[in-house]
This record gives sequence, C-alpha cells and structure tokens, in this order.
Amino acid sequence: MTAPPSPTRATELAFGYGTNGFGDHSLEDALAVLADLGYDGVGLTLDHRHLDPYSTDLVPRLSRIARRLDALGLSAVIETGGRYLLDPMRKHYPTLLSDEGAELRTDLLRRAVRIAADLGVHVVSFWSGAAPTGLPEDQAWDRLTAGCAGLAEYAADHDVTLGFEPEPGMFIDTLDRFDELRCRLGGPDVFGLTLDIGHCRCLEPQSVTDCVRRAAAHLVNVQIDDMRRGDHTHLEFGAGEIDFPPVLHALADIGYRGLVAVELPRHSHAAPEVARRSLQFLHTAVRSACPVQVRP
Repeated sequence: MTAPPSPTRATELAFGYGTNGFGDHSLEDALAVLADLGYDGVGLTLDHRHLDPYSTDLVPRLSRIARRLDALGLSAVIETGGRYLLDPMRKHYPTLLSDEGAELRTDLLRRAVRIAADLGVHVVSFWSGAAPTGLPEDQAWDRLTAGCAGLAEYAADHDVTLGFEPEPGMFIDTLDRFDELRCRLGGPDVFGLTLDIGHCRCLEPQSVTDCVRRAAAHLVNVQIDDMRRGDHTHLEFGAGEIDFPPVLHALADIGYRGLVAVELPRHSHAAPEVARRSLQFLHTAVRSACPVQVRP
C-alpha cells in the first residue's frame, strides 16, 4: 500500500481546504485561489458542481485536474459527502444502510476509489450514513460491515486507503463505534480513520487532544473546524470552544503526515476571505504550539 504524501519534515503540518466550501466557484478557480493563499492541498468533494463522478467526460476531466493539482503543488483527499449527489430530494441518500439503493452508494464509493487512483490521490473519505428508522441494530451492523468489507478489498486492489469518518447523527458517530466497526472488519490495513476535529468537541466524551492521540494508529485524514459541545455546526476558528494550539501540537506529536483540511461547507458565500482567515488562524495557532512547523 502506497503511503499518503508526507510533509518534508515529520513535525510539519500540511493544511488544506474543502472544495465543498467553494460552492460558488468553479473547481479550477477554487484550486487557484487556495494555492495562491498558500494552502498545501484540498479535500476534493465529488459533486455536481466540481467533479461529477457520473460525467460523460470524466476521463479527460480527471487528466486536466491531475495536471492542475500538480502545477499548483496541491495534494488532495477525495471526499464523498456531496449532499444530493445520488438523490435530488434526500440529502446523503441512499447509504450503505438503506433498505433500497445501497448499491448506488457502493457504486459511488467504488467510483471514488477509481477517481483517486487516476488522480494519484491516496485517501478516499466516507461515512456510514444514518440507519433507516426501525432497522434493528444487528442488521445495520451487518449491512455496514458487508459494504465496508467489499469496499476495502476494492480499495486495496487500487492502492487507495479508506478514511472512515464518524459523523454526529449517523450510525457510526463516535471513535468507540469506529473501533467496533474496524474490529468487525478484521482490522484491514487499508481501513483508516478520518477525524473531524470539530466532531470531537461536539460529541466525544474525552478532550479533543485525547481524541487525536487515541486516533493515531489509524489516522489517515483530518478535517478541522471549530464547534461547540452538542451542536453539530461547523464554525470558523475562534467561534466555537476548541483550543487549537494543543490540538495541532498533538497532531505533530503523533507523527501525522497527511492533510489537515478546513471543513466549512456552509461558507461558500465568502469562500476566499474565509479561507484566508482560516489559514492565518492556523499559522498563528501553529506558532503557539511550538515545536510544530508549517511549510514555508
């Protein structure tokens, strides 16, 4: 399995920004803005606006995007949380747990793996979705485990790592439940963890820094945003309750080598300025978290 691209020094953190926070820009313009601001990479969400996995011109489109990422010096993670990509009426539907249509989600995730491989991207991030009302827990586990097992085999065949994200309100919402899922799968190397820093504050019983250290062994992707306890609202840095210098120090201390991507999907109306403020905040927080460094 090819390792994700790593920063030059073990103590560096590489910052990215999610393209779902640039919904009013073309993908090409969003990439240019982020590179100009000094970001190291992007969380590239598959959606109808930026990169449609069902487009008839997908192959040449991917070739152009790969060249653009390379020219701008941007790394990437493939994100699969497009809200209405599969159903124009129901957000994040269907899922691997759905009574009907789960095969559509499986197909999307496999497309995401192939897209990642074609782009030379090493991580595909995804989540469980919510369980249908009335579905017994044991059946939900069975559906999710079967879906993830098949996807893990497919990802391994394509030299791509999976980053599974616990998400508030979904069937797998905490690190405890991620650990149980990984155990049910037999702990495949290809099955890693996407950790959203805001979710740790929102839902986890332990501190955010403790979550980071707990996640170390399986961490392949980090999303970062501010949040308040019990409120799953992605906030700009400083608008929530998280103390970020210790979090960044913890990420560096565990030797995390992947992307730390800002996750603000509801801020497209002011995307360039929000992205600018976010990177400035992170650089300031890094300087307060010595000996962490960022790329010059």
